[in-house]
Amino acid sequence: MTVYSGSAHRSLRLSLRPTLRLRLTLLNGILLVGAGAILVLLAWLLVSDAMGSGEALRSGTRVMLENGETRDAVEWQSTLVSQASQEVLVKGLVALLAIGIIGTAGAYAVAGRALRPLHAVTQTARRLGEETLDQRIRYSGADDEVAELARTFDAMLDRLAGAFESQKRFVANASHELRTPLAVMRTEIDVTLSDDEADVAEYRRMAKVVRNASERANGLVDALLVLARSEAQSGRRLVRKVPADLAISVTNALSAVRAEAERLKLQVTTDLQPASVVGDPSLLDRLAGNLIENAIRYNHLLGSLWLRTSTVGGQAVLVVGNTGYEVEPADVPGLFEPFRRGGWERTGSRGSGLGLSIVRAVCDAHGGTVSAVAQDGGGLEVTVKLPTADATPVVAATAAVKRAKGLGVG
Repeated sequence: MTVYSGSAHRSLRLSLRPTLRLRLTLLNGILLVGAGAILVLLAWLLVSDAMGSGEALRSGTRVMLENGETRDAVEWQSTLVSQASQEVLVKGLVALLAIGIIGTAGAYAVAGRALRPLHAVTQTARRLGEETLDQRIRYSGADDEVAELARTFDAMLDRLAGAFESQKRFVANASHELRTPLAVMRTEIDVTLSDDEADVAEYRRMAKVVRNASERANGLVDALLVLARSEAQSGRRLVRKVPADLAISVTNALSAVRAEAERLKLQVTTDLQPASVVGDPSLLDRLAGNLIENAIRYNHLLGSLWLRTSTVGGQAVLVVGNTGYEVEPADVPGLFEPFRRGGWERTGSRGSGLGLSIVRAVCDAHGGTVSAVAQDGGGLEVTVKLPTADATPVVAATAAVKRAKGLGVG
């Protein structure tokens, strides 16, 4: 007994299924032969009607043929009509057969030429891999549906290539950020253990360095987890949707960093009006916390920090502004990318460089937007807009980063 696998059955069905080229050819052939058959039938009917509709000859009337023979006129007329109809029918069917064969062959060739770009799409898709994402179809034929498909496929490959490149860059940066505190811990431990004269004070110093490095690594891992969680819930696919208030999130975040703000002697101004939304409170708290932490971290002594929440036009608005460093206008969108720190990238400075990336991901998950505007003399004002609790839920959204004149955060 022979047993056939499911894949074998699928292959058999695929082999028996007519291709698009064959189906187009058959359709064209059927239409061509059908139209020809109708023309032949009409010609046959017209000839029969034209020759049989003349004035009827009286019975007994004789006609003389070219060879001198005489025949009954009615019989001669009937024979002539029959012969003409038969000749039209036979010649018409022969012509129809020839036209059908030639037309079907031509349709097969034309369909193959028209579908050639589709084969190019298939061949390109089969060759695609992580190392061949630079290949494109680059169709140069007529501006038709096939050209539109080819352009769409090329645009999709551009997006995929960008996503792969961004992923590679993200992994490389994350590896670098994690490697730095681990290298610090290992170096401190090795140096201390190799010193035979190290005392308790030296071990205490080493322990503090290791603890600080471990806290940095732990903070980076936590930030990566929050970023991954936020991006996984983008487009209003939130796992948790409960009523929340941005004003409460700002109040909680501000109380957590009050000591640091007092240390820098910052002038904090707040105008917190109710701003009700529906979403994940933990993500919204992280959004407010990251903005306020950045506003303090990249501020300067005796600087300013202002916070506002409100509801405007069916949107809950959160504004966090600060004085601080100046950044080139071209660097504004890049600050919302992972591992960018207000002009310093991968330098081991304060923070993990994921703060604004998490803000953008959380905004996207809640169907909102985030924008940044530079302040004269340095600093930044970030504005977050989310749909209010009573607004129509957004099915999908993109947290667009608007270009500004310059800023200074990370």
